[in-house]
Amino acid sequence: MIKVNVILDCPKWKTKIKNPEAYLKKKINKLLNISFFKKKKQEFSILLTNNKKIKKLNFKFRKKNKVTDVLSFPLKYFSNNNLYIGDIAISYEIIKNRSKKSNFNLEFDKMWIHGYFHLIGYDHKSLKDFKKMNKKENLVLNYFYKIN
Repeated sequence: MIKVNVILDCPKWKTKIKNPEAYLKKKINKLLNISFFKKKKQEFSILLTNNKKIKKLNFKFRKKNKVTDVLSFPLKYFSNNNLYIGDIAISYEIIKNRSKKSNFNLEFDKMWIHGYFHLIGYDHKSLKDFKKMNKKENLVLNYFYKIN
């Protein structure tokens, strides 16, 4: 079982996703049909925020004084028989802007999935690591959206 805690810091999110918690719960339940996710007992949190807050977080934790799309904060400890794997923060404005050429839900899913893979230990510091992480992300997105 994978559990997600949603913290809504920016009400604008609800203009695009009426009930973010229910939306993510539905997506995560779909993940459990993919063999890679079946036996996971994990919990994580997603902060749905805006550019101003994510810029502050990016500076505080990464010393980068700029806006970014997603931040991941891996953390490992046990909570209620689940492994708490960390926190993700996502900026509403960046997702909204990207969705002008795409779809808001797709862009949002790309970001939280990307953040999730960072929480479980994937990164993209080298081309080899990027390809490995990207392959996993695309597996999930293809499952959700049947993208080729």
